[in-house]
Amino acid sequence: MFNRNVGIILLIALAAGLGLVVAQKVFAPKPGGDRPATESITFYPQPRPLPDFNLSQSDGTRLIPGELKGHWTLVFLGFTFCPDVCPTTLADLAQAQKQWEALPETLRPRLVFISVDPERDTPARLGEYVHAFHKDTLAATADVPSLERFATSLGFVFQKVPGKHFDENSEDYTLEHSASLAVLDPEGRLAGLIRPPFQAQAIARDLQLLTEKSAP
Repeated sequence: MFNRNVGIILLIALAAGLGLVVAQKVFAPKPGGDRPATESITFYPQPRPLPDFNLSQSDGTRLIPGELKGHWTLVFLGFTFCPDVCPTTLADLAQAQKQWEALPETLRPRLVFISVDPERDTPARLGEYVHAFHKDTLAATADVPSLERFATSLGFVFQKVPGKHFDENSEDYTLEHSASLAVLDPEGRLAGLIRPPFQAQAIARDLQLLTEKSAP
């Protein structure tokens, strides 16, 4: 019985892993389009409108499609208990955000951190976490079905991974999630992708260039 159960678990894990790979390939952008040449961004041939979404921001307001218009925006999935990828990425992007501080606030690129761990990441915890990296970072979360729909619209995936001592009331778990950055244009459409490893200076230059090109 033990060996049978182990085999089932391994098959499920393999299927989940293949799902992650397939999702990334299906949604992966391809070079092209009429955008200016950039160092870090791979653009989709055409920007993709996002379906409606309604997330809760750390300051108590709602993050809805209209809130993402008017700025170039980077969207990153993560969670505050993340041991390595999330803090490293936010620290890298904080360097880019410092370069954008000279731009007018009405045009300045934005970074949105989406927590895929609503069970543990309260709004207060989220705000405290992201602002420790940079004061301008936005943070939001929602119930899991809403997060899944939003992540899918960006071509991203995430899944809970139970720890050794996990049960339905336990916090002994982690989350696997896409580590790329979604790039949204000033119309709030999915325009491209930035894959790791991230080069803060290249990202800063790219978003500044795009901001200047789209400025009225």
